[in-house]
Amino acid sequence: MTLRIGCVGYGTGGRHFHTPFIAAAEGCALAGIVARAEATVAAARADWPDVPVFPSLTAMIAAGTCDAVTITTPPQTRRALVLEAIEAGLHVIADKPFAPSEEAALDLDKAAKANGITLGVYQNRRFDADLQTLAKVLSEGALGEIWRIHSRMDFDDPATLEAGPTGGLLRDLGSHLVDQMIYLLGPVVAVDAQMDHLDLPEGRTDASFTMTLRHAGGAHSHINASKCNFLHLRELRAYGSGGSFTSQALDIQAQQLFAGLRPADDPAAWGYEPEENWPVLRSTEGARRLPSEQGRYHDYYTAFALAVRDGTPPPVTAEAASRTIAVLDAARLSADIGRSVALT
Repeated sequence: MTLRIGCVGYGTGGRHFHTPFIAAAEGCALAGIVARAEATVAAARADWPDVPVFPSLTAMIAAGTCDAVTITTPPQTRRALVLEAIEAGLHVIADKPFAPSEEAALDLDKAAKANGITLGVYQNRRFDADLQTLAKVLSEGALGEIWRIHSRMDFDDPATLEAGPTGGLLRDLGSHLVDQMIYLLGPVVAVDAQMDHLDLPEGRTDASFTMTLRHAGGAHSHINASKCNFLHLRELRAYGSGGSFTSQALDIQAQQLFAGLRPADDPAAWGYEPEENWPVLRSTEGARRLPSEQGRYHDYYTAFALAVRDGTPPPVTAEAASRTIAVLDAARLSADIGRSVALT
């Protein structure tokens, strides 16, 4: 069975981070694109000449071309579109940030379950090359007891900062970074955060942040990000009783995409960091470079198709995504009141 997936929205997310990976995923086919603006429609047709383009989700549903949809429109539009797809009997993948609050996320989860729909959240950065390499190191116990992880994601990309009080960097890159730490270290029990703001025409907007997460297993993580400080650096550091892991990667999949490559063109070569950027593991045996694991965002879609087929949970459930939102909300509160916030 091939899962026919439609992509709702063809901005940067739909064009670069969804459609190429739907097309590359096992058991999936790109079956439709929703685009409205004339230039966006033209881009979709040029990129995917054999894929129908529709003016709305309603039109795509009426055409009957899809079994599932991925919603990658602006955050304020997602709830209504997710509900429309659920009511039409389509399985759904929602981009992050998934919902405006933990409660809203759980409401969508309830709606999906009531209708027998598989609802997943697109946390594709679980499948980054550097993160997968660190995940392998942790699973093999190479660091002994894990103490802490530091994760930094600085992009010199102010144009993509969503302005206004409902936008900001916390819900953007913060959604990825918090999810990654939960993926590696487990549930969060307390948050301490600081945030920096810009006064923009659309309103006061958080433009950078730093936070400490205390995890239920005893480890802690320290994450920070910016888009407006003329920096471009991705760094992961992990410390444990047996040594340390350091990585400064290129965000290689994004680089390949913006260079015009697609994962389906050469699946075997896709998503590997160049050797000069391989991470370093330091232990009693000395320092050695670790070959990069493969970055494979398309694995998300492969796993989602299997979940639909087998009735098993998708790779990132709505319930799991709601916990990430709860951490982000606690981070904002922590920054406002100037002290740590516990999660229940």
